[in-house]
Amino acid sequence: MCYRTINYRWEVNLCAIDLSKAFDKVNHYALLIKLMKRKLPVILLELLQNWLQNCFSCIKWTHVLSATFRIRFGVGQGSVLSPFLFAIYLDDIPILRSLLPRSLVVLYADDILLIAPSVSELQELFDAGAIELSSSSSSSSFNLLKNRINEKKS
Repeated sequence: MCYRTINYRWEVNLCAIDLSKAFDKVNHYALLIKLMKRKLPVILLELLQNWLQNCFSCIKWTHVLSATFRIRFGVGQGSVLSPFLFAIYLDDIPILRSLLPRSLVVLYADDILLIAPSVSELQELFDAGAIELSSSSSSSSFNLLKNRINEKKS
C-alpha cells in the first residue's frame, strides 16, 4: 500500500487512536471466549481464567492500606502476557479491512492506526471500528462512537 501510494501520489488519510486505560477495561469473559475460539488447550484456558478472575488489589494511601477488592476488568499492565492478551481481545478490528479493501488497520498495544484513501472511507472504517470496540466491552469502556473525522484537517 505504501509503495503504490508514494509512486502514484495517492491521497492518504490517517486516524491515530489511543485507547486510554484500555488494558484496565478488558472484559474477562469476552477475552476468555476469544481465547476459546482460538482453541487454546483447556489447561491453559483454566490457568488464564484463574489468573484473571482471582486477582485482588488494594489501595495504599500514605501508610494505610484499604481492604482488598476483586479486579473485575482488565489485564495487569506490568505482566508480560498483558499486551498479548490485549491484542487477542482486539483481534476482530483488522477484520474491518475486509469491509474496505483499500484501507489498512494497524494495531500496536493500545494504539490503533486507521489508514484509508479518502476521508469518507476513513470515517466508515472509524465508525465500524467504534462499533466493534463498544461491542467488545460490556462496560462501554471504549467510547469512540461520537467522534467524527475532521475533513479540514485531513
